[in-house]
Amino acid sequence: MKADYKNWMPKGMVMGSGCSAAVFLILSIVFALAPISGGVQKVLLPILLIMTVLCLFVTIWMYLMYRAFSYNGSRKMSKQIIDGVAAYVNVPDGGKGLDVGCGSGALTIACAKRNPKASFTGIDRWGKEYASFSKNLCESNSKAEGVGNTSFIQGDATMLPFEDETFDAVTSNYVYHNIPSRDRQAILLETLRTLKKGGTFAIHDIMSKAKYGDMQSFVQKLKDMGYSEVKLVDTTNGMFMSKWESTWMGLSGSSILMGRK
Repeated sequence: MKADYKNWMPKGMVMGSGCSAAVFLILSIVFALAPISGGVQKVLLPILLIMTVLCLFVTIWMYLMYRAFSYNGSRKMSKQIIDGVAAYVNVPDGGKGLDVGCGSGALTIACAKRNPKASFTGIDRWGKEYASFSKNLCESNSKAEGVGNTSFIQGDATMLPFEDETFDAVTSNYVYHNIPSRDRQAILLETLRTLKKGGTFAIHDIMSKAKYGDMQSFVQKLKDMGYSEVKLVDTTNGMFMSKWESTWMGLSGSSILMGRK
């Protein structure tokens, strides 16, 4: 039995975009050959051709993303990021860790492997846009990896079902930018609310100003609140990916927010 962490670019999205390109291409051919009035043809045909090109471009972009993220490919960016984030998560023996937006369980399991005498909880809402991810998949992957110190529950990252200061470490990877919100810094604070004093955090996401606002000010805010060792580390400088990769993949601004409460 082998773990299946799926792909951050769902195959269904790639296939859907490809099918759309094919449909628009067929319609373009039909309208080009159909005996219809020239006026209608002149208006509709260029539109259909433009849509064909756009869908084809999106399909190629998605396919390249799919290849880069694949755990079975040569690039394996997903694995590199997961292992890289997990390396910052250290939990004392008997302690507890939380992974917010666990998806297929990859980061939860990676952290659990590194901290075999601690327990890790993965939480996710497992929405329909990522229908291939589920609680059952997480549990299956954990079993396939021979990891017994994990548990998985369904929940909302904006209102975590945990008391204050429950966990010795909290982590997350590429989650909060997917949540519609005008204040993603508030979501970060909701996660950090569950962290024990002295606990550590490592949160990786696209922390661009457009998505998160001024993160340098947020780092200072955490320090003013008593957090220590707070850093915002750019992961697009070769750490997890190159600047070029982050640009064409739409991951510019990727950073790890880390520190201690």
